[in-house]
Amino acid sequence: MSRYIWSKLNKLQVGTFVEYYIKMEFAMYGFQVYTSEVDDRGLDFVARYKKSDFLSIQVKSLRKETGYVFMTKNNFEPNPNLYLALGLLNEGDMPKLYLIPSTVWLEPNPLFISRDYGEDYKSKPEWGLNLSKKNMHMLEPYQFDNMIQSLVDSYELKIASNTSESLV
Repeated sequence: MSRYIWSKLNKLQVGTFVEYYIKMEFAMYGFQVYTSEVDDRGLDFVARYKKSDFLSIQVKSLRKETGYVFMTKNNFEPNPNLYLALGLLNEGDMPKLYLIPSTVWLEPNPLFISRDYGEDYKSKPEWGLNLSKKNMHMLEPYQFDNMIQSLVDSYELKIASNTSESLV
């Protein structure tokens, strides 16, 4: 019996699993993870590497590699410390994780969507992620392990630079 039978989980279980899985991945890279008690601002948790800036993390998940996820623009305002952590769950496979800086939505393309609905629509303006077989190659640069290691490396470089400056 495979342990990755995502169809056995309901939507809430899937979301909770991916959120905790991503938190544990951050912890495995040395980040402190702080969970908010209430998710009323579109943030699932914040993370910090040693004494670096805090990163705000919004988590989304899909049970397949194609589909659409979105964040309302009033709760997801692109800035250098805001990231989307995405978990894609294919039946029978381990989760595929991605870490996407929010600033990529400032230059929309077929993968990173900006939708500003007019007053005649019920939907609020949103940033979206249009996941299709055609667009999947555009997601690869944001593979979680590569992105998180890049963050760790940049933080360690800053720490080393600050240490050497204080010795002078």
